[in-house]
Amino acid sequence: MSLSDPIGDMLARIKNAQIRGHKSVALPSSKFKLKIASVLKDEGFIIDFKTTEIDNKTTLEIMLKYNYGNPVINSIERVSRPGRRIFSSAESLPKINNGLGIAIISTPKGVMSDINARKEKIGGEIICKVF
Repeated sequence: MSLSDPIGDMLARIKNAQIRGHKSVALPSSKFKLKIASVLKDEGFIIDFKTTEIDNKTTLEIMLKYNYGNPVINSIERVSRPGRRIFSSAESLPKINNGLGIAIISTPKGVMSDINARKEKIGGEIICKVF
């Protein structure tokens, strides 16, 4: 089965697993998903992630983070979709939840948070917002 939006599927799986209170979530892996998971880990939204290979298929396992039983990720939403890409310059990158959340940006220098993109003064495609 092929997915038309694998990143949207990843975000939906994370959201659903946290609603159900799971400790981790497993999903098909890709380089782009690994970079997104790396940004989520660096910003403190997940505990860790790892890849495993089962029957020549790589699986990404994300260990979810909770604070006193409540999920750390309150909301994770896809911004740029396959049918409608959303790009932004460094100056007009959105502030998510007055700086309490992050936007994950795909830039020419790689996938990074909006905070790092502002520091490096580069824009790109807004993948999702997390708070």
